[in-house]
Amino acid sequence: MVTDVKRIIAYSTMSQIGYMIMGVSSAAYTAGMFHLMTHAFFKALLFMAAGSLIGAMAGIQDLDRISGFRKAMPFTFICFVIGGLALSGVPPFAGFFSKDEILAYVAARGDWHIVLAVVAYIGAFLTAIYTFRLIFRAFLGDPSPEATELLETGHMHHAHEPTNPASGETEDTDVGFPGPAHHIAEQEPSMKIAMGTLAVLATIAGLLQVPRVTEVLQDFLEPTFADSRLFAETEPSGTLTAVGLVAGGVLGLLGIAIAYQLWVRDPSRVVVIRERLAPVHQFLVHKWYFDEAIDWLVVRPFGWFGRFARNTFERVVINGVFVGGTSGAVRAGSAAVRAAQSGYLRYYVTLLLGGVVALVLYFLIRA
Repeated sequence: MVTDVKRIIAYSTMSQIGYMIMGVSSAAYTAGMFHLMTHAFFKALLFMAAGSLIGAMAGIQDLDRISGFRKAMPFTFICFVIGGLALSGVPPFAGFFSKDEILAYVAARGDWHIVLAVVAYIGAFLTAIYTFRLIFRAFLGDPSPEATELLETGHMHHAHEPTNPASGETEDTDVGFPGPAHHIAEQEPSMKIAMGTLAVLATIAGLLQVPRVTEVLQDFLEPTFADSRLFAETEPSGTLTAVGLVAGGVLGLLGIAIAYQLWVRDPSRVVVIRERLAPVHQFLVHKWYFDEAIDWLVVRPFGWFGRFARNTFERVVINGVFVGGTSGAVRAGSAAVRAAQSGYLRYYVTLLLGGVVALVLYFLIRA
């Protein structure tokens, strides 16, 4: 499974964009826009909290190295939990109202749209599991050396050389991040204000469009979609909306409970499951082999075509015919002119007489 903190959050962004696309594709325009708004709040919160955590680790993003930061960074922990609850669709946080409104609209379309709604609910359940897997592993358990130092001293020294996570190169601490002083993000007022504001919005922004209660976004967008016959026709019934909200909330809480059982109560069970489902685990570790598939289907064919074009078309046709052919003709003409300009008078007289004879013969033949 993925252990890069920022990559886990980024993958969840892809899934949430999928919900938005599914919503607007099913004429749930307001719901799609609503989820775009709420997602901006709680996902920005999660990324800022992740940056706070990674900063305390001097740039390390590997979840296998991060643990026990709950007491060392309590504000970051609270922000992470709020963002995780909103992402998991747990009431009353913002993601609960916006995500489940999309799914209620999709289910109201009937037919095969119901299958989409079911798959989306399964995705929401899995989102809660992997989101709180990240939170439980990073903040609970035995403190890492960095968490211990921060907890005991209130500040951090570089226990190790900070490295660039992309290239592995050692960072210069005298310039840029993290700097020689190794500042802790949540100890800075500006960072606390930013994360705190996002935490509040991730908590209460869902109240802007509570199904059957408030319709602020619906009223705002109604003139834009006044010509759409689906804008009002696909609105789900009160019963379907209520069932969807309850199902979404229960699945979110159930996913959190499963994550707690696996990574807090009995972490050894994860190892057993991994060994029993080794092929599935390998399949998921390789991200469904999408990278390998793209490499074989896109990168390698286009790379081969590029090399072929460079070695054949570009060198033979472009350089050989157009560039080389034109310059070759100019060089040949220049060489002929240089050969004629020998500097001897008799050669010039011969050329002049030859030209005159050629003109006379031409006019004689035309006559």
